[in-house]
Amino acid sequence: MTGAVEELRIGDGPIEAVVLPEVGARLHRLRAFGHDVLRTPADPGEHVRDPFFWGAYVMAPWCGRIAPGPVEVGTRRIALESNFPDGSAIHGQVYARRWDGGPERGSVGAFRIEAGGDAWPWTYEVTTRFEVDGTTLRIQMGLTNRTADPMPAGLGIHPWFRRPLEVAIRGEAVYASNVASRPDPEPVPVSGALDLREVGPMADDLDATWAGLAQSPVELRWPDARIRASMRIAAPTSYVVAASPGYLDAIAVEPQTHAPQGVRRMLDGAPGGLAMLAPGATLDIGIELAFERMAGAEPEPATVPRERAEEGR
Repeated sequence: MTGAVEELRIGDGPIEAVVLPEVGARLHRLRAFGHDVLRTPADPGEHVRDPFFWGAYVMAPWCGRIAPGPVEVGTRRIALESNFPDGSAIHGQVYARRWDGGPERGSVGAFRIEAGGDAWPWTYEVTTRFEVDGTTLRIQMGLTNRTADPMPAGLGIHPWFRRPLEVAIRGEAVYASNVASRPDPEPVPVSGALDLREVGPMADDLDATWAGLAQSPVELRWPDARIRASMRIAAPTSYVVAASPGYLDAIAVEPQTHAPQGVRRMLDGAPGGLAMLAPGATLDIGIELAFERMAGAEPEPATVPRERAEEGR
């Protein structure tokens, strides 16, 4: 425990994750071969004060931005308020709430939350399972409709990966803006700074969504640490959002199940909208991050006893 925020550790080998059940069951820290790869605050309580720009958190029952205010979906009315400075309702409802659960064993942790029945008029359950297996982190998430009529649904995770970072997003098409309130109904072929099919630095101030993804759509490289990771996504439909704000020391690379403005897209009949979940049905997404050392990597840093590491925080 650090301050008022409980930290749960998963894995103690080459890959180590720290989860905060009280703050969205989010990843506070992810270390690979002794190196931090997420944007991690020194004080875990910073996730409470600023929940959007640290670590990695679940987005449900929608991802990214949707317009606030009333909108009719079937016999129910969504009436969300803005939770972000740009006036949007962003990243769902569970990113900073308390979840139940904890470690099942040293390398696995499982968490759940029930929410909705408010401005989001359907009730739902979200589950997240983290598993560390050797040099691989697996994240399995599920969103279940607990209401008696169909519910719009979107699911994803929002990690902030530390810079310096090189990125490849192997998608053939892109929605060029996640900020637009009515983005293009169809993605366009990648080109220029939005063509990230070859690994390299990502231009500053992009905020886009890639579609038409390859089987292993994302590669991440930390050149200073000589570490790389490949990302695989398993979902009925999958997209990768990436944002590279020039003022921030991290880049967001977010696997999710729908395209920008998922509610509006669904209502307009445009591709990539939120899925409609039948009562009791579950939307699943699985993410695998497989880490490896790059040529020329230095030996792994000496292990520091946990007691000393905790004292130094």
